[in-house]
Amino acid sequence: MLKIQLSQFSRDQEKSVTDLFTKVFAESEGEAEGEAIGSLVSKLINTTAQDQLFGFIAQSDRSDDNRLLGSIFFSSLFLCKSSLPAHRTAFILSPVAVATLEQGNGIGQQLIHFGIEHLKSRGVGLIFTYGDPGFYSKVGFSPISESLVEAPLNLSYPQGWLAQSVDGQDIEAISGATRCVAALNDQKYW
Repeated sequence: MLKIQLSQFSRDQEKSVTDLFTKVFAESEGEAEGEAIGSLVSKLINTTAQDQLFGFIAQSDRSDDNRLLGSIFFSSLFLCKSSLPAHRTAFILSPVAVATLEQGNGIGQQLIHFGIEHLKSRGVGLIFTYGDPGFYSKVGFSPISESLVEAPLNLSYPQGWLAQSVDGQDIEAISGATRCVAALNDQKYW
């Protein structure tokens, strides 16, 4: 079994991480999607304030092979403050990539758990994502209705709007619009 090392993303890893996302999405969804997601990752890294973006990577633990196996990003999700306790903050998990040949080995799940624990230690209360409920339910996400918390943009796949509380409090209805960081604020990702 492949042993991996999990760590926080460093901005000097931008090229290798962007290349990973581009390659993974090109192999699964086609060249255009690969370029779009690679561009998204580059924009996230270069246009998002450091305190609003957390990235994590998985690498092989072998000294002779420390290749990049996966990466994830969490960015701030801004909720209507008038209906949210001042201390409760939210982030959104997007995007996620695991090297094609390593998919199905639990690397993505380990990365997500690692990232969630990091955010939890920083006092984050809520984490959202938009994707496959079958996969994300394995790491604690549950479907959430937009009547409870609105997505920042129109959802093409409403079943994919997912959330989890990491601070032990229930997810209560939050009135008002939500807003994501600029890089994610494009309808093509929703």
